[in-house]
Amino acid sequence: MLVKEKVDQAVGILQEYKTDCWITFVRESGMMRDPMMDYLCPADMTWHSAFIITRSGGTHAIVGQMEKLTIEEMGVYQTVSGYVEGIKSELLDTLKAINPRTIAVNYSVNSEVCDGITHGMFLTLQEMLSEIGFEDRLVSAEKIASSVKARKTGTEVERMQRAIGHTLDIFSLVKDFIQPGKTEKEIAAFMTAEAERRGLGFGWDPAHCPAVFTGPDTAGAHYQPTDREVERGHVLNMDFGLKVADYTSDLQRTFYILEAGETEAPPEVQKGFETILTAIEKSRGALVPGVQGVEIDKIAREHVVSQGYDEFPHGLGHQVGRFAHDGTALLGPAWEKYATKPFEPIEENMVFTIEPRLMVPNRGTVTVEEMVLVKAGGAEYLAEPQKELLLIG
Repeated sequence: MLVKEKVDQAVGILQEYKTDCWITFVRESGMMRDPMMDYLCPADMTWHSAFIITRSGGTHAIVGQMEKLTIEEMGVYQTVSGYVEGIKSELLDTLKAINPRTIAVNYSVNSEVCDGITHGMFLTLQEMLSEIGFEDRLVSAEKIASSVKARKTGTEVERMQRAIGHTLDIFSLVKDFIQPGKTEKEIAAFMTAEAERRGLGFGWDPAHCPAVFTGPDTAGAHYQPTDREVERGHVLNMDFGLKVADYTSDLQRTFYILEAGETEAPPEVQKGFETILTAIEKSRGALVPGVQGVEIDKIAREHVVSQGYDEFPHGLGHQVGRFAHDGTALLGPAWEKYATKPFEPIEENMVFTIEPRLMVPNRGTVTVEEMVLVKAGGAEYLAEPQKELLLIG
């Protein structure tokens, strides 16, 4: 069971960071779900609930009495307590028995994936703990939550590979559908219908998944397909992801629409494509545990610029997991909007995208997005990468 894998993993992470206790404190989680709940409890909790993991290996769940059986049947937590009137007494007794010097909770200034506790719930917890003098023991769980989310288990990787497999299948199918005169909306509809036929979910908002961009002067990213028609001599790129067993893929592929009489892309398009492939391979080769994402971004960014193109206007790559954007560490530049994420050390078993882009004047945007798994000896592709332009005759 994946939850058991992640809870066991959390114990080791608490030991690594020398943190005594980690609490995920929630209520009405179906409405306001802490990002870490997916790893601790698949069910929604109605009342105040606490999931407690300790450095010594203790695992405890304190929930409303009517939800106790649901948690017990998971077989994950060593103790499961149910209350009727309120959580405070059981929670304080449990914490007094543990007597942790540090109590990590899910708040973070830098990372949205670790910032799950609401301000009201934090104040509630703080007030409860003040009754036993533990209120000053609260610390941010950013490092713990980040690592639990980022370090993929074999089960998580296998699920993402299944999602990737379906994504690549649909890219192959749509290649035969694309032709001059087809609109971005028609291409997207073809891919959507195939995903739905397979009973799959989408990696992000279906309004722009897949995202389809043909020719120059498009939005380029994070925008819905339009009525723009495919034209000969243009580049077409697509950003597409699917969800399998709650885990996501996120890939981009680039196509070229041949002019009458052409058998290959023109030199300027081919140069742009090869520049992207080289940037991906250079950065993948340097992506090892311990480096900072800003270093990897710099490698790809400098290569693209060295070939005469503008910098791409975004980070080189992000983590992927249950969501298409899903992690604290980032392969990105030192820009304000990325806060400290580009400076987080890369860890083994993180999954990243690598996705530089460039514009070929009068042709369109050339971009490829691959997913890689960080291993001790370097990053490995999770599927066969795109090595040649996909030509549409």
